[in-house]
Amino acid sequence: MSSAVPRRILPVIVLAQFAGTSLWFAANAVMPDLQQAGGLPATAVASLTSAVQLGFVAGTLVFALLMLADRFPPARVFLLCSLLGAALNAATVLVPDDLAALLGLRFGVGFVLAGIYPVGMKIAASWYRERLGAVMGVLIGALVLGTALPHGLRALVGSGGVGSWQSVILGVSLLAALGGIATAWLVPDSPWQARGARITPRALGLIWSDKRVRASVFGYFGHMWELYAFFVLVPLMVATRLAGSAVSAASFWVIASGALGCIGGGLLVRRLGSARVAQVQLAISGGCCLASPWMLGAPLPLFLAWLLLWGITVSGDSPQFSTLTARNAPPEVAGSVLTFANCIGFAISVLSIELFVRAAASWPLASVLPWLAVGPALGLWLLRPLLREPSH
Repeated sequence: MSSAVPRRILPVIVLAQFAGTSLWFAANAVMPDLQQAGGLPATAVASLTSAVQLGFVAGTLVFALLMLADRFPPARVFLLCSLLGAALNAATVLVPDDLAALLGLRFGVGFVLAGIYPVGMKIAASWYRERLGAVMGVLIGALVLGTALPHGLRALVGSGGVGSWQSVILGVSLLAALGGIATAWLVPDSPWQARGARITPRALGLIWSDKRVRASVFGYFGHMWELYAFFVLVPLMVATRLAGSAVSAASFWVIASGALGCIGGGLLVRRLGSARVAQVQLAISGGCCLASPWMLGAPLPLFLAWLLLWGITVSGDSPQFSTLTARNAPPEVAGSVLTFANCIGFAISVLSIELFVRAAASWPLASVLPWLAVGPALGLWLLRPLLREPSH
């Protein structure tokens, strides 16, 4: 089957996923500028990021319950959401001093991201069922790069200049729109596309009652406790040692390095199995959390190496948790299990973002960051049943 897939399909989907998901952290990358232009409080970064996460949870549920990507061509859904997300994101430049409006816009961006990230995955799955594990690693790597991109754009345009932060916001919006147009234009409906099953509440009970599903899903929850809080805190950590555009540049490379973890982890799966790859990466990222009191004051090369290692491993286990959950859940409810797991995981990320950003405003980072290790520790503990099984 795979030999019949046009060569352009995967590159277009990957680039479109990269472009669309750049909307996720667009406001975070220009947060110092927004705070200066609009007098936003220091904790606004938590509120605005949480709004995106909550919007994504709401959008995921609505898209799944209404089966929008089954009722309509997925590429068209992707296009519409990319254009809407681009417009909502671009509107940020009109209301930099209105926190309520910004929260509404970021919630809207999160909502339509549910028609970009999961729908992009669905499009890829319909074309690449035989090599889905490797493809998912590449796609989630593209998501991580998209998350990092706004920081890279801010580093390129500089900070503090007239129109600089607006250029970042509008550049991200243009890129997201182009990604949607490319998908609708160049990616036709797959001849192997299957209609998804309806969401069933039975999946919620299965998450707890099935030992193997519980292991992968709760391991994922531990991962989500750390992941997005880390993304939000990276500029704060970098700013303890660097200044100006260097903060944005370093933040880009630290977050973007997670793509290496996603792709490299996918290459190791055949030898070690998904559970073992997830375990190793989760353990290393948890160790990076615990090492933070020493690394924050380490010589600059060691400090940057620590952040890069953390960036690689904090994201690298994401594809493996998705793969494990999809594999362990009964086929008839796998979609429902993944939907509910994603929604709960992103809700957990809201809690950790709010907690850690507000804690960082009151206490030194060296006292706050080690508590991120609570998620990886619990995830490792709950992942144990899958580690006793033979590698797949």
